[in-house]
Amino acid sequence: MEPVNAVGRRKAAVARVILKDGNGAITINRRALEAYFPSSILQYIVKQPLALLDCCEKYDIQVNLDGGGYKGQAEALRLAIARALVKINPEDKSALRKEGFMTRDPRSVERKKPGQPKARKRFQFSKR
Repeated sequence: MEPVNAVGRRKAAVARVILKDGNGAITINRRALEAYFPSSILQYIVKQPLALLDCCEKYDIQVNLDGGGYKGQAEALRLAIARALVKINPEDKSALRKEGFMTRDPRSVERKKPGQPKARKRFQFSKR
């Protein structure tokens, strides 16, 4: 099998993934998954699409992660892995979509507006 590329985004995070045949090694920015995401919850989030399709030990995954915080990065990586798996086998798309792994979460931070302390907060109004 030739390597498959995919991109996943969440908030300000961008995950670029290369999926190829292997034994289940996930390398993120030249570090192991366990070293990059010490939290077991974030490791679980990343591996969800692989666990659903029962192919955790089937592919080696090389990842370039950039921007955002650790939660956004983990969810961007989950989307990228799901997209790569669909490129390999399009029949898996319905199962992944049912679990919500194929949906790009559009929510991101709203920009701060001039003349306000934050995006929506206003300075206190004084009548006199």
